[in-house]
Amino acid sequence: MALVPYVENSLPVLSKLHSSSAHFRFVDRDLRLAQDWRRLGVAAVVWDAAVVMCMYLELGKVDVKEKEVIELGAGTGLVGIVAALMVPEATITDRKPALELLSANVRANLPADSPGSAAVSELSWGEGLERYPAGGFDLVLGADIIYLEDTFVPLLRTLEHLCSGSTLLLLACKIRYQRTRDFLALLGQRFQVQEVHYDRERDIRVFQAWKLSPAKDL
Repeated sequence: MALVPYVENSLPVLSKLHSSSAHFRFVDRDLRLAQDWRRLGVAAVVWDAAVVMCMYLELGKVDVKEKEVIELGAGTGLVGIVAALMVPEATITDRKPALELLSANVRANLPADSPGSAAVSELSWGEGLERYPAGGFDLVLGADIIYLEDTFVPLLRTLEHLCSGSTLLLLACKIRYQRTRDFLALLGQRFQVQEVHYDRERDIRVFQAWKLSPAKDL
């Protein structure tokens, strides 16, 4: 996730974002995620898209057993942690400023005796992609990572690098602005995109996508 400075907001609907922690139960485990909106902004709170993504994974419609999984823009790490409890190991990534909080959450929720494990890694979209195997992941996850137009091209470049023709890409998002639809349309030029789930209560959609035949570099 991109880092956005803290802006004080007294709206009750945002009160949960200002809490120092968020609690969930997924994969029969109680999870507690530290949050730090004041210091890191949107990268340090749990958004509804992450919750819906975890719910979708728990539905079992996606076979995750023995899969190589990577999460992009992990923020607090909820999605990656849940994925790591369902697969042998997950790679959880975000930009460098978010890694301290992300790593702390992973350690707290995936201790040594946990059934899953995760590797936290720095990944700024479009940069240093050679550190990640081209087409080397079976499942790529992203929750609420589509909102800044300046990131669209490097995000697409990153997705194309990480995905092979057999990789399943799952994106969870709220359609807040036209630019979200614009990104999905742009993604549709490189991937076959399909909406597979809608959480009406939270107004969150989950899209799955598969990479099309090779295209020219962005």
